[in-house]
Amino acid sequence: MKTSEQLLSLVEQALNGIDYPNVPQGLYEPISYTLQGGGKRIRPVLTLMCYNAFCEDVEKVLPAALGIEIYHNHTLLHDDLMDHAEVRRSRPTVHVKWDANTAILSGDTMLIMACRFMQQTDAVRKGEMMDLFIRTMDEICQGQQYDMNFENRSDVTETEYIEMIRLKTSVLLGCAAKMGALCANASASDAQALYDFAMNVGLAFQLRDDYLDVYGDPAVFGKAIGGDIRCGKKTFLLIRALSKMDAEGQAELLKTLHDTDLDPEVKVSTVRATYDRLSIQQECREAIDAFYNKARVHLEQTSLNAEAKDYLWQFAQTLLNRQK
Repeated sequence: MKTSEQLLSLVEQALNGIDYPNVPQGLYEPISYTLQGGGKRIRPVLTLMCYNAFCEDVEKVLPAALGIEIYHNHTLLHDDLMDHAEVRRSRPTVHVKWDANTAILSGDTMLIMACRFMQQTDAVRKGEMMDLFIRTMDEICQGQQYDMNFENRSDVTETEYIEMIRLKTSVLLGCAAKMGALCANASASDAQALYDFAMNVGLAFQLRDDYLDVYGDPAVFGKAIGGDIRCGKKTFLLIRALSKMDAEGQAELLKTLHDTDLDPEVKVSTVRATYDRLSIQQECREAIDAFYNKARVHLEQTSLNAEAKDYLWQFAQTLLNRQK
């Protein structure tokens, strides 16, 4: 089996090799700009790894992997526009470098490109692949809407939050893994077990992101700590903290979060002190571990041999141990 580094190299070469039309002017340049902006390429590599766990000829499934990655970047491009974000991966976002109309149209074109690459994949179960891809795209839109709805609510429950990140983030990891299995013509039970494995890894990955935003090392994390606190964003840590407080404590914490006159550093330190007092740091770690344990159970349910299982679990471990 190829290493994740070798598979990443294949993905990068394939992305670099995309032949974009020259006309109409202004449509494809932002797409190339977005796809050449870097990123961890977790999803396409996972597609290739899950295929490689069954079959050797990983180049065969590259179109599906590209479809996953192009679609993922499509969602980021539109997310940046909706969030009015000015920077993505240390570069100006598309709507800043060009304009909002360009971001919408180029983003839509990326969605079409993703579907086209998926259809170009040489696989006998293409119908199942497209059904999975369409369902996943629908679910991600649902997750994005839930996230937007939560911005105006102070009563979001932990269950609601987990469901939101499952839809917005985790299902695409599940799709990436299952896509590789379907391309390899794996059994239905193996394909579903790999989907559940990756989806639980995705849930742990997002909670890890929430955790690092508060407790990460700024020198390693790559950005200022407390970004979610500064903008009053709903996270696992905030929702868990609110669930452990009485009405007076909840009101005080929310007042701190929404106080636009409060110095940002003071806001972050005050909220983090509240989390520390309530043992939220430890509880978040335990929740992360719980999802990883579920992921391991699903991986063990597959018919893969020990080497293949270890191959996929080591990749999951790199996500668990990430510091940025």
